[in-house]
Amino acid sequence: METFIHFFENLSSVHKLAWIFICLSLSWFLEFATPLSILDYKKWKHAIRNLAFLGTSLIINLVMGLLTVSVFIWLSEHSFGVFNWFSLNVWLELLLAVMMLDLCAQYLVHYLLHKVKWMWKLHLVHHSDTKVDATTGTRHHPGDYFVRELFALATICLFGIPLGIYLFYKICTIFFTYTSHANIQLPKWLDKALVTVFITPNMHKFHHHFERPWTDSNFGNIFSLWDRLFGTFVYDDPKKVVYGLDTVDASKDENLAYQFGLPFNSSIKTDY
Repeated sequence: METFIHFFENLSSVHKLAWIFICLSLSWFLEFATPLSILDYKKWKHAIRNLAFLGTSLIINLVMGLLTVSVFIWLSEHSFGVFNWFSLNVWLELLLAVMMLDLCAQYLVHYLLHKVKWMWKLHLVHHSDTKVDATTGTRHHPGDYFVRELFALATICLFGIPLGIYLFYKICTIFFTYTSHANIQLPKWLDKALVTVFITPNMHKFHHHFERPWTDSNFGNIFSLWDRLFGTFVYDDPKKVVYGLDTVDASKDENLAYQFGLPFNSSIKTDY
């Protein structure tokens, strides 16, 4: 187990970028091999627009990474956090840490991004994509991504999560982010089996429907447990889903100036 944790502690930025490339490549291969929907769009043009947001996220990730390392050092020196106050089996600690990060730094913050007006305005960018595919997973306004990182940092502090376990969690989230957004069709029996525990491509598609109540469902990233537990789980035929938002200009979903300006666009109406 120490070797396992040590491996993730020593992951470099190059390794993490390589993992992003691997997950995107796998998702793209599956999108060509077994697409869920036939999307009428220029795939590379769409990808370049969405990857522009990945660029801003990587910059924020670099800045937050420096702060996060300092936090990990402080937590280690002061034995702060729930996991430092109890003696747990290392595998159990790994599972609980990933679950708590998925609950607080994914489900909870995602729920708030839908329910708090100023946060929802930041999150509009992610939902305004009318051609949801793997690259949609990278499509986050810098403000949206920064809020998510703050919740992750708070969760690390609260539970005293070690660096190696946190990086293992990050690797998991990258995989689930791209595969859950990917335009792929899994066999129904396989998707239904996986969704009992994990977020699947079919399950997450309802979250990208253009109107509520489906838009306000399926907030999880790794585990479907939280949506089931808190009553936000939806599962139906994903081909009923219509992507985008009913409150923004769908024709500008690839206009970067319009998208970056969405949180500050007073003409967009919201009920939140």
